[in-house]
Amino acid sequence: MFTQAFLFLSCILVIAIVAKNQSLLIATVVVMLLKLFLDGTKIMSFIQSKGIHWGVTIITIAILIPIATGQIGFKDLYEAFKTPIGWVALGSGIVVAMLSARGIKLMGTNPQVTVALVMGTILGVVFLKGVAAGPVIASGMTYLVMQCVTYFVK
Repeated sequence: MFTQAFLFLSCILVIAIVAKNQSLLIATVVVMLLKLFLDGTKIMSFIQSKGIHWGVTIITIAILIPIATGQIGFKDLYEAFKTPIGWVALGSGIVVAMLSARGIKLMGTNPQVTVALVMGTILGVVFLKGVAAGPVIASGMTYLVMQCVTYFVK
């Protein structure tokens, strides 16, 4: 029961409690319960393989709700494109989407990157009051930096 994995999760749980970070707290408790009751089953592997996509879907749903409720409409879209920040936001959305796609591939092929991204995300959430939506984006940024390093080192 008290394996290295459980000890590691317990440390993250303590950090979540001290930092009063509800998202990290809930996520850690859920994973600990899965570890206690469903360890060795295929459910953990299934969640690991599909979880990022579920998360992206839930975030996308939350983003689309203001459109469905009428809070955001075509007029708002038109107005956004009349401002510099609207164009920067459009470009940023495109770049983040492209980087995230490559980052997901990077996380799938390099498990050590995932560990560092998870720790970086936890540290950013706990100590810098960040939001844990960053691992996919961070992996994309890692991909971009590594491509640049590879390009200049050759």
